[in-house]
Amino acid sequence: MSLFSILYYIFATLIYILAIPYLILKSKNPKYKVAIPSKFFLSNNDSFEKEGIWFHCCSMGETKAIKPLVDEFEDINISVITNTGYDEAKNLTRNVRYLPFEIFLPFWVKKQKALVVMEAELWYMLFLSAKVKGAKTFLINARISDKSYDSYKRFSFFYKRVFNKIDKVFAQTDIDKKRLLELGAKDVEVIGNIKLAQLPKVTREFEKQDEILITAGSTHKNEEELILKAYDRKFGKLVIVPRHPERFEQVDFFINDFIKDKKLSYHKFSQKEDFSSDIVLVDKLGELNNIYSISDVVILGGAFENIGGHNPVEPAFFNCKIISGENIFNQKSLFECVNNYTIIKNNELKETLENIEKLEKSTLVQEGDLQPILKELHGLR
Repeated sequence: MSLFSILYYIFATLIYILAIPYLILKSKNPKYKVAIPSKFFLSNNDSFEKEGIWFHCCSMGETKAIKPLVDEFEDINISVITNTGYDEAKNLTRNVRYLPFEIFLPFWVKKQKALVVMEAELWYMLFLSAKVKGAKTFLINARISDKSYDSYKRFSFFYKRVFNKIDKVFAQTDIDKKRLLELGAKDVEVIGNIKLAQLPKVTREFEKQDEILITAGSTHKNEEELILKAYDRKFGKLVIVPRHPERFEQVDFFINDFIKDKKLSYHKFSQKEDFSSDIVLVDKLGELNNIYSISDVVILGGAFENIGGHNPVEPAFFNCKIISGENIFNQKSLFECVNNYTIIKNNELKETLENIEKLEKSTLVQEGDLQPILKELHGLR
């Protein structure tokens, strides 16, 4: 172990000791009662049993993005940081762990064929321990944003040592490649954003409407009421697609009550599969992307309530104007894949709809290519 590694380990140990009272207190929160003991006290968090390809992600968005890679291999291990990442990883493999704090990694990490780390999880001891145990190390979907670039440069002495332990980096853009090389990365290849490797598909085509079509997609309780109160027929036609089918009847009742005494036409999609009415309730599964494909504006549900938001890549793929609430905490990484979207407070929805023409159409950043990563991983012995 180098002098830097020894000093870094001592520093991390001191930080850990000082943080113990806080960690114990925080672990009493039901949200962290499993994660904190697992990460910081190794509670029910043994090393991976089998040697294979080890993927490490932070949260749900990154974990979702590796699914096409995971599907290519049998012996897969996944480590994560967050609760949402853990739940998502469980859908991909049984071999899921919370990543322990760095001081435990030299003893916790066992031999793996490769360590594949998503985006900005640049833990020094993680890469060092994997390399010492014989793994090939990769950083994928790497990105250095304008906002974080200066911070990275201030600590370039540290990141240079991290990148020295990484065999190959797959970056999102040429700008990212330039910045990564400046920080000490050795072998950098630009392949785009792999979160966009799986793009939406249209399963049937609907006729484009002659006027503006506003789609409220994946809405939750209270959001339909918010949207309807902000809605005016002069804005265009309104399509409401609730997130959960068990709420179809409830939303139907609410819409009927809302249009009472108003000169608005309304029908359910199960009655007539078109968009001829002023308001349409889509009470059928599997149609959202088909409807996005003919929509002009999308009010994206799940963010006007404390849900965490929903996937903006789908409406952005069809160049819709996207309006979202502020609670996008589960989808931040996917919003980074989208250019031009509007985040608003709940009480700003009506004003935003009144200025639809001023909103810009959304677009996606550079689409990712998984093949270079798969080529590297399939070439391992």
